[in-house]
Amino acid sequence: MLLSSCAMFSSDGGVNVAAQAAHQEFGKNAVALRSEEDFDWAVSRMEQLLRRPLTIDAAVEIALLNNRGLQATFNRLGVAEAIMAREKLPPNPTFAFSRIAGPLGSEVEGVIVANILALATLPARAEIADERFRAAQFEAAAETLRLGYEARRAYVRAVGAREIAGSISEVNQSTQAVAALARRLGETGAASRLDQAKDQLSSAETATRLASARLQASNERERLTRVLGLWGTQLDFGLPNALSPPPSRPRSLPYLEQDAVGRRIELRTAHAELNALAKTLGLIEATRFVNLFELSGVYKVKTESVPNPESGLTETTRFRFSGGAAAIEVPIFDFGETKVREAQQSWLAAVNRLTKKAIDVRSQARQAYRNYRYAHEIAQFRKREILALQAIVSEEMLRRYNGMLVDAFPLLENARKRVLLQAAAIEAKRDYWLAETDLRAAISGPAEAIGGIAGEGAAELGVERP
Repeated sequence: MLLSSCAMFSSDGGVNVAAQAAHQEFGKNAVALRSEEDFDWAVSRMEQLLRRPLTIDAAVEIALLNNRGLQATFNRLGVAEAIMAREKLPPNPTFAFSRIAGPLGSEVEGVIVANILALATLPARAEIADERFRAAQFEAAAETLRLGYEARRAYVRAVGAREIAGSISEVNQSTQAVAALARRLGETGAASRLDQAKDQLSSAETATRLASARLQASNERERLTRVLGLWGTQLDFGLPNALSPPPSRPRSLPYLEQDAVGRRIELRTAHAELNALAKTLGLIEATRFVNLFELSGVYKVKTESVPNPESGLTETTRFRFSGGAAAIEVPIFDFGETKVREAQQSWLAAVNRLTKKAIDVRSQARQAYRNYRYAHEIAQFRKREILALQAIVSEEMLRRYNGMLVDAFPLLENARKRVLLQAAAIEAKRDYWLAETDLRAAISGPAEAIGGIAGEGAAELGVERP
């Protein structure tokens, strides 16, 4: 009775590590929804965020509150906590009863068996259980960070596709007007059939690009809704018309690799697993010769019926016995060498995996930072140089057209180039924010949250680069 205890669970189910990671990386909270009040609060907060045009921070907060995949991860963390609590409990005693009856009497025997070895190693097993649960907490935190970065990336792609569609729509209006003018000039004989065909072709090409851009914007928005877990009336959320411009100067990270090694969630998970394996190895080495040691308490009542010669009656006599027993495994064939060797190799494999992950983390951080710097330079160059020169060209072309120095076709051709250049500039801005997200993920992790290189995904928008 002194050794008995009950399983103790934390109030948050071990979600505190994931919550701290989300607050540190995104400034948002990750909450496990386990009651009707929790769900009501989450829905109220989400509706409050959806009343205004969605921001990137609001998108991350909604994903952390409303994504059911993340809630399933927190449920699995609750399972891991239950396993930890079970491993930290003392072994249950075993009670056994038997009764044997015959014509001359009966026997009733009761036995209580306790695993002394399991009780003696309880502190060591409790430490191992703590380390394994710690690793499960880091895995839940990794999934939280992955979802947050996925929400940021989906938001950037959705707004970027919307901005490209809006830019092409503005150019399409002007090309349609110029094409209509060319048709009227053709009717009066002021434009040849070849010039009319070129004007119509350029206008049709712009209209086709607009349709493709709108379709891509719709697909990116749908992808964002899946990450956020929205449905029904929640699908009417608003998005801004354009992405924010990149900052004038990129971030400087002189201690990039050190920060990544110190903060990456995979390394913290691997370190917790390594500690668990090290403690498991120590426990196996300590118990390699004795795997079974049980003590038993025995109480026996024996009843015999004996005839009395003097009275001729049968008398019943009852005898009581008590004692103890012990059971221990004798290591004749297996001295525990196989288990020790298995534990040693598992620990060494964990050491090598941790070392490899540390090397990969350093490389990923360096690559992500290079991508980030190049994406910033490209976005700034397209904004300062290419779009500025294109604006001068468009102004001069319009001035010459108004002065009747050129016809409508060069104006339409310039409009087509302007569509490509503006779309490329928006893509460069989008690629910068994707690279910035990849850089943050390369520092905090997990590896699944790090996207491709900057500039990847240009073909997804259906816009060719000039």
